[in-house]
Amino acid sequence: MRAVAVQAFGATPEVVHVPKPTPGPGEVLVKIEYAALNPFDWQVADGLLDGRAPHVFPLVLGLDFAGRVDVVGPGENRFVVGDAVYGQAGRPPVGTGTYAEYVTVPQDSTIAGVPDGLALRAAAALPTAGMTALQILRTGVALEPGDSLLLVGAAGGVGSALTQLAAARDLRVVAVVRGDERERMRALGAVYAIDATEESVREACARAVPGGVDAVIDLVSADTESFDAYASLMRPGGAALSTRGAAPPGKGVNFRLTATGALLDALAAAALAGEVHLPVDAEYPLEKVPEALERNRAGGARGKTLFVP
Repeated sequence: MRAVAVQAFGATPEVVHVPKPTPGPGEVLVKIEYAALNPFDWQVADGLLDGRAPHVFPLVLGLDFAGRVDVVGPGENRFVVGDAVYGQAGRPPVGTGTYAEYVTVPQDSTIAGVPDGLALRAAAALPTAGMTALQILRTGVALEPGDSLLLVGAAGGVGSALTQLAAARDLRVVAVVRGDERERMRALGAVYAIDATEESVREACARAVPGGVDAVIDLVSADTESFDAYASLMRPGGAALSTRGAAPPGKGVNFRLTATGALLDALAAAALAGEVHLPVDAEYPLEKVPEALERNRAGGARGKTLFVP
């Protein structure tokens, strides 16, 4: 089958031909219709997990997918051939990813059915970004309807999902973006949007929420100093969370996603209810993966990028 892989850490991704996988007991073979790009994908290609998990080369990239069950492995299984499914293919060894025509996934892992009424294309954009946003709101920060939330890096996949899910819970989102994204963020449910390239975030936040916001969720800061600058915009007793490991001990939460099939079920239900829809910024064939990854490295994503095998 065709797939996109690297031959070594740091190598340029390329289209390769690898054997079509065979599902083992309790697994399903999924014919992928869409794979979604996450920054984690090129970070893995660079060696992010080297020494922390086993790898295989050529290392097929990709984590998120949506498609249909093509073959069911031996033994009991909750899926049947033809089922529409979506999720993450993140089991070891690293290198059996979703930038490919097929992938095998254990039926009890991070995979769920796509309900009628939710298109596979829409589902493919959701797994990592949507689960991260949903879990942050469920367990990362304790907020009540009417509370305010400063969301830093709101324009990307996680930020777009978080803005919508927060608005559906009657939270007041103050979205921090870079560039002309304010109208789009307001359309997604933000009550106020700040373009950090044109105005002071501190001053704009003070105007939007005098006295400080109830929580800060920082999706972009990679260092403690930047994180602290945003966290200082909270009211006393507020909650601060980083998805980049930038929160210092005792001053915030460093969030890590715990992905599950149950979380995917809840996310699909939210999407079906109209609470979340991730905009697709671009759609490419596998041959365009290297170019798309380079653009993603540069930052400034305005939605999800999908690949069609």
